[in-house]
Amino acid sequence: MNRNKSTVVRLFSQLKGQRIRLTVVAVSIVLYVALSIYNPMYSAVVIDHLWQSIQAAWTKDVTFSITWSTIGKELTQLTIQYVFTWIFYYLQSYLMANVAESLNLELRSQIARKLNRLPLRFFDQNKAGEILSRVTSDLDKIAEVLQTGLLKLIVAIGTIVGSLIVMFYYSVPLTCIFLVFMVVSMAITRIVAKKNLRCAAERQETIAKLTGVVEEYYNGRNVIKAYNHERESLEQVRAAAESNRIASQKADFLTNCVNPLIRLLTRLANVTIAIIAGKAMLDGRMTIGVVQAFFQYVNQTAEPLTEASFMINSLQSALASAKRTFELLDEEEEIPDPIAPAVLRNAKGNITFQNVSFGYTPEHILMKNITFEAKRGQKIAVVGSTGAGKTTLVNLLMRFYEINNGKITIDGISTAEMTRSGLRDNFGMVLQDTWLFEGTIAENIAYSKQDATRDEIIEAAKAAQVDYFIRTMPQGYDTMLDNEAANLSVGQRQLLTIARVFLCNPPIIILDEATSSVDTRTEVKIGKAMQKLMQGRTSFVIAHRLSTIRDADLILFMEQGNIIEQGNHKELLAKNGAYATLYYSQFS
Repeated sequence: MNRNKSTVVRLFSQLKGQRIRLTVVAVSIVLYVALSIYNPMYSAVVIDHLWQSIQAAWTKDVTFSITWSTIGKELTQLTIQYVFTWIFYYLQSYLMANVAESLNLELRSQIARKLNRLPLRFFDQNKAGEILSRVTSDLDKIAEVLQTGLLKLIVAIGTIVGSLIVMFYYSVPLTCIFLVFMVVSMAITRIVAKKNLRCAAERQETIAKLTGVVEEYYNGRNVIKAYNHERESLEQVRAAAESNRIASQKADFLTNCVNPLIRLLTRLANVTIAIIAGKAMLDGRMTIGVVQAFFQYVNQTAEPLTEASFMINSLQSALASAKRTFELLDEEEEIPDPIAPAVLRNAKGNITFQNVSFGYTPEHILMKNITFEAKRGQKIAVVGSTGAGKTTLVNLLMRFYEINNGKITIDGISTAEMTRSGLRDNFGMVLQDTWLFEGTIAENIAYSKQDATRDEIIEAAKAAQVDYFIRTMPQGYDTMLDNEAANLSVGQRQLLTIARVFLCNPPIIILDEATSSVDTRTEVKIGKAMQKLMQGRTSFVIAHRLSTIRDADLILFMEQGNIIEQGNHKELLAKNGAYATLYYSQFS
């Protein structure tokens, strides 16, 4: 319960910047509720006056007519009251929708900033689909309930309290009869709402899992087809969808089942009150105007009660979504950048690892006492079997992960003393997995240098041996790509990412299997261009094909996260160790 309260308090603390809108909404609600309560009271006066005028005309055997002096003034006033009631209802609904969507935007912005501050460990441990679910469906649920459910709930509470006061004024017995039905309705609502909170949380969890599975299988559809796993993947999607269906069915049933039941109790209350009120009217203890006004209050109280029970259940869903949103916002972030950071521009490229240790968790250390030195302009090759820690090593250099012990320096400056952006400005990186966004080819190349001219983009493309095929595209450099660049081959996509590095012209280069997706002839061409690019720059090359790194100044052979051998090609062959064994196995 305390956790629910803290979630509600935190959610409303997000609305501090919308105090003016909320003030107008509050005033509109007060005026709307006041008019909603006063209108039936005044209608009782109008109806009684109208009935008396009709009876007088009937008694005097004259034609009944409505004039300004008889009943026209009261009817006009009642009409104006109804118009203003509508105006205040429209105003509060419009502004509350604005508040809800503004809150939605603010939370999305906070999550977007949060995702940029989260360490890679978070993304390693959570599926992309589950994260997307929190950014989309959870926030949509919060906005939907705020702009409809919360507003209706507040109006309902005000209307119910005000109407009951007037009802007690008109008739205590009739109001007590109605209250008996009302108490039963509230008890049912409370029982259902408690169960609905658990079901709503379960539904949001199953939506996240379903989104994650669908996103994963969509990205891997070619592999699924290649290995004939369509049926298995379909079954897993179906199982996730079935879990979501069951959870949604429970939540939706609990959300909607209470509404018809409350309405049934309301109808029974109406019948009971109608019988007793009719007897009181015949006995002259109640006028026709008061009876009709009392029934307006019954409906005015019963309908908000029905809506309140429905919206309380809906608020449970929003509360579950808010919890998941705040859990994401409370995730542990990267270590903050130093307040007075060291600045390193145009690094020379002297890099040192001093007794570096790293583990994804403190209990499981992957790397221990990694020590080596890369001098300016050297080519450092990192080799080893799959899972040996090659990519992790360069990720530590880029500070994608924080080391547990030791020190990494560039030109004598510790990377921990720099801002992450300042550090990464000195790097150019080509990954094995290419990433291109929706936009033109020129925009994709210029991603590494936003102010690049067209001539610079073309020169970078030529250096990466990619200019020729770009010019064969329908619009050349202005050809649009979707976010998967499906109209390009894997090799062509890789070439575009290599062109990015040529364009930004960094002092330090990281190539993670950069030529693994291109043919041999293209690889040779890129190799020559890379040799020219690497001159005077420190470069780290992760490679499986040892033929591409025989000219490296330093080769780091990794196994199970540790460097077991280091030296140049001739030195390592002379040792006749793990590197020599791997090398001869490739060229036997």
